[in-house]
Amino acid sequence: MFTSLARGFVPLALAAVSLLAPAAGQAHASEVVLLPDALGALTVEDEVRDGYSPGAFPHWSSGLDPDDGCDTRGEVLVTEAVEAPAVGSGCAMSGGAWVSYYDGQKVTDPAALAIDFMVPLAEAWDSGARTWSAARREAYANDQGAEASLVAVTTRTHRAKADQDPTNWLPAAQGQYCRYLSEWIATKLRWGLSVDKAELETLKTFADGPCEETVIVYTPAAP
Repeated sequence: MFTSLARGFVPLALAAVSLLAPAAGQAHASEVVLLPDALGALTVEDEVRDGYSPGAFPHWSSGLDPDDGCDTRGEVLVTEAVEAPAVGSGCAMSGGAWVSYYDGQKVTDPAALAIDFMVPLAEAWDSGARTWSAARREAYANDQGAEASLVAVTTRTHRAKADQDPTNWLPAAQGQYCRYLSEWIATKLRWGLSVDKAELETLKTFADGPCEETVIVYTPAAP
């Protein structure tokens, strides 16, 4: 019965999200699906690493507000703070606090945080971004149009994750697995990135088990 109720939630969620339909000039409205159903929307392809370098994804840009003194990294830190920092000249921050959901750690020093690409740059390259224009790769690497795209986490977990997909790495906080996988899938769907066979099998394991009722909301990126 719970599954039926959860699946019944999706049309209601779609109706709610439709209130956020794009204005003129924007390309797409948000999509809402249960995690198992989202897997069917993913393209399965072999990954190709040839030619990758981090420089193919220019970051950090001047951010959403070129006049606030913060680049994309700084703006993400301000947005994700659980206690708002004071922001001074050159985007210097003091007095704020953040919670790194990958490991559940509370951090008060922004220098101890890294901005993680939910789908790492190398993984994005392997999964289709190698065919993109330089401008689209820059848009991807500075994406503040979806909360899941860029995440403030401890530098320790950022280094541990590196460029691995969920087959080889999941957050230390096991209670966050479903959130993490939903945000991984949402990012891949948002940017039209593929998954490889091993990655899909890992996602299916959670879709058939603990994350069966997890709802994914994503908005396809403008072309």
